[in-house]
Amino acid sequence: MVLQVNMAWLGRSGAPGRSTAGWRIAHRLICMLLLGLVCWPLMAAGQNKDTGALTFGILPIGGPSESLVAWRPMLDDMSEALHQHVRSISVSTYEGLAQAIAEDRVDVAFVSGRMALQAVTRDRMEVIAQLTRGDGSHGYYAVLLVRKDSPIRTLADLYAQPGHWRFARSETLSTSGYLVPETELFASHKLDSDTFFATVKVDNHQNNALAVANGEVDVATNNTADLERFAQRFPDQDARLHILWKSTLIPHAVIIVRQGLAPTLQADIAAFITHYAKDGRNAASELAKLKRIHDISGFAPASNVVLTPFADIDYHLDRRRALNVRWVSDAAMQARLRKIESEHQQVLQMLEGTASTP
Repeated sequence: MVLQVNMAWLGRSGAPGRSTAGWRIAHRLICMLLLGLVCWPLMAAGQNKDTGALTFGILPIGGPSESLVAWRPMLDDMSEALHQHVRSISVSTYEGLAQAIAEDRVDVAFVSGRMALQAVTRDRMEVIAQLTRGDGSHGYYAVLLVRKDSPIRTLADLYAQPGHWRFARSETLSTSGYLVPETELFASHKLDSDTFFATVKVDNHQNNALAVANGEVDVATNNTADLERFAQRFPDQDARLHILWKSTLIPHAVIIVRQGLAPTLQADIAAFITHYAKDGRNAASELAKLKRIHDISGFAPASNVVLTPFADIDYHLDRRRALNVRWVSDAAMQARLRKIESEHQQVLQMLEGTASTP
C-alpha cells in the first residue's frame, strides 16, 4: 500500500509555515492513517481468531510442503466433523514449531515425544493420542548411518579417530536425531558429539541421509521410520546406506492439544482423532488417507504419562553429562546431581498429574 497526501492545500509552496492550521490537520490525518496501517493486521488476526478456526501444527516428515499435502485430507475431514475450519502449519525446523506452540499459535499438533514433553511442561499443552502403525509396532529406533563402502565398520572404528569424521545430526529437540544417540552413544562414553567430530552438520533426517549417501558426511543420525520413507523416495541413495548402530525402542509420536481450548472442543478433537479410520462406513477411505502420511493406521487414546520415557532420556543425558564434567569439588557435583534428580521427579509427577508445572 502506498500512502499519498495532497499537500497543495497547505499553501502554494507546500511548506508548513505558509498554512499552520492546514499542516496540523494534515499531520493528524497522516497519524490516523499510519495508526490504521499498523493496527489493521492485528485487527485482522483477531477477526481470524474469532472465526473459531483451529490451527494444526505438523512436525514435518520429509519437507514442510510435503507434510502439508499429506495431512490435508485428514484435516479436511476434521474440519467437517468439528464444523469449523482447521488450518495447518508445517515448518522446516523443530525449533520453529516449538516456538509456534509456545506463542499459542497452535491449537493441536503432531509432534515427537521429546517436543511434546517440552510443550506439556512449559507451554500448557496435553497429550490426547499416540500414533499407531500398520505393522503393529510400539515405536521406532534411532540409527547411525554410514555408507556401505565406509571405512567405519564398527563403533570402535568410529571412536578410534576423534576429530576425524564428518557428522550430520538433527536439532537438539529431535529424539532420534540427537537425544537418544547423544545419550546412548556419546555421553555414555564421556563424549560430546559437537566436539568429538571434525565437523557437525545440522539438518532434517532426509537431507542427512542424502548427505551420507552422496559422501558429503561420513556418519549421520536417523531413524527406522524415516528410513522407510527415504527408501521409497530415494531407492538409489538408500542402496548406498548401512546402519552402523540401532538404539533401544523409542515410543511413537503423539497428538497434543492446547489446554486453553474449551473442554467440549478438546473432547470432540480427541474423539475424532482416536476414532478416525476405525469406526463407520468411511473407515477404509480414512485409513487410505492416513497411509499417505506415513503408514499410520490410526491414533490410540493417550495421556501425558506416555512421555515418561522421554523424561527419562533427558534425565540420563543430564546425569551422564554432569558425571563427565570436571568439578571443583565432589560436593559441587553431588549438588548438581541432586538438582537433576529433583527436577526429574517434578517432571514425572507432573506427567502423572500429581504436581504443577515445575
